[in-house]
Amino acid sequence: MTDVARATFGGGCFWCLEPLFRDLKGVTDVVCGYAGGHVPNPTYEQVCGKATGHAEVVQVTFDPAAVSYADLVGVFLTIHDPTTKDRQGADVGPQYRSIILTHDSEQARVARAVIEEIGLARVWDAPIVTEVVPLETFWPAEEYHQRYFERNPFAGYCRAVIAPKVAKFRKAYAARLKAA
Repeated sequence: MTDVARATFGGGCFWCLEPLFRDLKGVTDVVCGYAGGHVPNPTYEQVCGKATGHAEVVQVTFDPAAVSYADLVGVFLTIHDPTTKDRQGADVGPQYRSIILTHDSEQARVARAVIEEIGLARVWDAPIVTEVVPLETFWPAEEYHQRYFERNPFAGYCRAVIAPKVAKFRKAYAARLKAA
């Protein structure tokens, strides 16, 4: 049995992040959910109400022999805008904040190092505001959120927002994608 690890990221709508991470070599599973807040087992409606403290996140299960945590953090920081507080495009609110929820102290160290590296490389025109905090509890989102883009490719949000993001990602990361 191969060792696996987990990484948890929030960077806007989880529907946008999930298909991108799912395409990467070394990633074995991606689950949409909620984390970083104070309400146990929140619902989507509660999280959208902005009072739970939770962010929409994806929990990525990966094979560290195939893709490193540092690589995942680097990808994460380039597939969303980590310079805007509580916002990704038209999605506004604390549930859309840029956040890395670490599973241990080594992940925290690596996440901060990669943030610093990307900041020094001036990948973005503004400072990175991504939070790095320990993961307390990950709450899986409702079933209808899982693989949303895959199940609903013709929905308006999928066609207008997710599909172009997926196409851009696949072009930029072609060498790092799973075989079709």
